[in-house]
Amino acid sequence: MKIAVLGAGKMGVSFSKSFLKYELIKAENLHLITRKKDKIEKISKEFPGSKVSCFEELKEIAADLVILAVKPQDFAFVVENISVQFNENQMLLSIMAGIKIEKIQKLFNHQKVVRAMPNSPTLLGMGITGYTAAEGISFQDLMQIERFLNSTGRSVYLEDENLLDGVTALSGSGPAYFYYIVDAMIKAGTEMGIDENLAKLFVKQTMLGAYHLINNSEKSLEELIKDVASKGGTTEAALKTFEENHLKETLRKGILAAENRSKELSN
Repeated sequence: MKIAVLGAGKMGVSFSKSFLKYELIKAENLHLITRKKDKIEKISKEFPGSKVSCFEELKEIAADLVILAVKPQDFAFVVENISVQFNENQMLLSIMAGIKIEKIQKLFNHQKVVRAMPNSPTLLGMGITGYTAAEGISFQDLMQIERFLNSTGRSVYLEDENLLDGVTALSGSGPAYFYYIVDAMIKAGTEMGIDENLAKLFVKQTMLGAYHLINNSEKSLEELIKDVASKGGTTEAALKTFEENHLKETLRKGILAAENRSKELSN
């Protein structure tokens, strides 16, 4: 199989590296296409043996799968400045946030479109991607797409494309919520007199350990919280303050605001 990545930015490059790492394709069957001519040399060094070119050089894209990895705000530029005609057997996989399948089909005059929403941990092969597909795409094609997506972490197929707005808010934007909380915890640590680097170590290792406990325990989140929060203890004091300041409700509202913004971008 031959793959072309239209938009060799962070996400496009991370997908490409995962495909090569897990030997899903050979280097000579990978074509990276960048908008910026001055990046060709750098990308070529990162991907020896692969074809690298810029948008303005494109006459055709000889690939079975074309990944649309440009930023959503650059999609109009791509449509206006690329005169490539896709043949009916080529599959388009969009990882652009907020741009619906129907719009991609219309602007490219092409029906075989899969839309996916990855998140930033795909850079480490630990991401999660929600994806959906246009009508008429075969089960075999979907399994092939899933195989590629799984090389960057995990993937989940969604029958309803509208759910991708929720996926965008929950997992697409999700890492930033955790960074926000981690930052607040580290700053609280330094306020208590703990050296910043030491505070980072305590918080990051705590997050990592808590993640593994969630993954390896049969207990509910409420039960896990109770295991830590002894009656009249320090954790209970913190949780009481969180509840008094409506932290859970604030987080919920923030995530729903992200979903609403995704819907606005989609429309």
